[in-house]
Amino acid sequence: MRRTGLPPFPLFALAWVVAGCSGSADVERVEAYTGIGAEETVRFAGNEPFWGGEVTGTQLRYSDPERAAGVPIPVERFAGNGGLSFSGVFEGERFDLAITPGACDDTMADRTYPFTATLSIEGETRFGCAWTDRQPFEEQG
Repeated sequence: MRRTGLPPFPLFALAWVVAGCSGSADVERVEAYTGIGAEETVRFAGNEPFWGGEVTGTQLRYSDPERAAGVPIPVERFAGNGGLSFSGVFEGERFDLAITPGACDDTMADRTYPFTATLSIEGETRFGCAWTDRQPFEEQG
C-alpha cells in the first residue's frame, strides 16, 4: 500500500502532544478532528503481513493470518487535530492505531482509500489504508 498523504504517525503523535498542552499563551487551541463520527465504523487493512479489522466506538476487532476470526480489543478513541487514534492493549502490549485523512492506494487490490492507517503493534509499525461506509474506497480502473 502506498500512502500519498503526509506521513501520519509521527506528525499525528506530535500534534496530539501539543494539543494536550494547556496554560501556555503560545499554544493555539484547535478543534478536534470531526471527519469520522463517533458512531461510524472504521475499517482498516494492510499488506505484508496482511492485517486488518474494524472499530466502532470503543470496540475494535483486529485480524491477521494467525488470528483470522479476529480478536476483540477494547480501545479508547482520541480525536486529535489531524485525525483519530484508537489505543488499547493486545496480548499484554500496547496497541495504537492512527487514522488520518489522505489518499491511500492499495495496488494489490487496485483501490484508493480516503484514509491512511498506521498501526503500532508487537513492537513494529505497519502502514495501511482505512475507510468508512460514509467515505468508502474507490475502485481503480
